[in-house]
Amino acid sequence: MPTELIGKGSRWGAAHKPLRLKTFLMILVMVITGPLGNVFLGKGMKHIGTQAVWPIAQGLHAGMMIFTSISIWLGISSLLAFFISYMLVLSWADYSFVQPASSLAYGVVALLGYLILGERVSPLRWAGIAIICLGVFVVSHTAPRTTNSETAERD
Repeated sequence: MPTELIGKGSRWGAAHKPLRLKTFLMILVMVITGPLGNVFLGKGMKHIGTQAVWPIAQGLHAGMMIFTSISIWLGISSLLAFFISYMLVLSWADYSFVQPASSLAYGVVALLGYLILGERVSPLRWAGIAIICLGVFVVSHTAPRTTNSETAERD
């Protein structure tokens, strides 16, 4: 490969814009708030227990128990923060970058499940999560945005 191609758009030495701090921070927010919201919802629903939705009086009682639970509201708030950060990141970087990068959340899910919910996480599952994180490391060494502004404006 001629040396004049390295760093000028060649496949092997392509210099790309580094990940912006705001993109990194929003991906971090996504990785934390998504699993945290799901854990809060799970914890809240386990605390409430199995609920009947019929007859209507029992359904209303179940609804009151659910919507007065602090854990449920913390879960909803965390998932709303996740959704907003996800939309922001998708406006700054390509989906093909954001989705794999957000896969770090699988590690957070296992960790929170173990620490907060008291779930057992097998060594094989930890190994799978480590492989996913390795994949995220590989993806992080690619350009976060591969579409140029002209292409993005036409779509």
